[in-house]
Amino acid sequence: MLRLFATAIFALLVSQANAANKLYISEYAAVGVAQGTVAQVAAEPVLANQLVDFSGGVTPSAAFNAATSYIRVVCDTQCAVKFGTAPTALTSSTLLPALLPEYFAVPKGQSYKISVIASP
Repeated sequence: MLRLFATAIFALLVSQANAANKLYISEYAAVGVAQGTVAQVAAEPVLANQLVDFSGGVTPSAAFNAATSYIRVVCDTQCAVKFGTAPTALTSSTLLPALLPEYFAVPKGQSYKISVIASP
């Protein structure tokens, strides 16, 4: 009975670990304007959304839309990211805490990507 319970707990922990490690990216062309005033918000509608699964290790996104100048990223687990045209994130790259959205400006039309890796 104890062995069955331990096996069930182990399976639950493994399945939770495999369910994590996803980076959600929303791409925007400009910051928002509210009642004629520039606001610190993204201007909807979103240009594109990407989901990057980095469960297997360091993983790059697809190149951002040519009109993208800002991105919003949220990771379901703590990770590290790096930007560029051919980036490779390291655990020592820019740290992103889990479930806290961050905004980044990126150069338009430069085929920029974001690379992500788990960073416990």
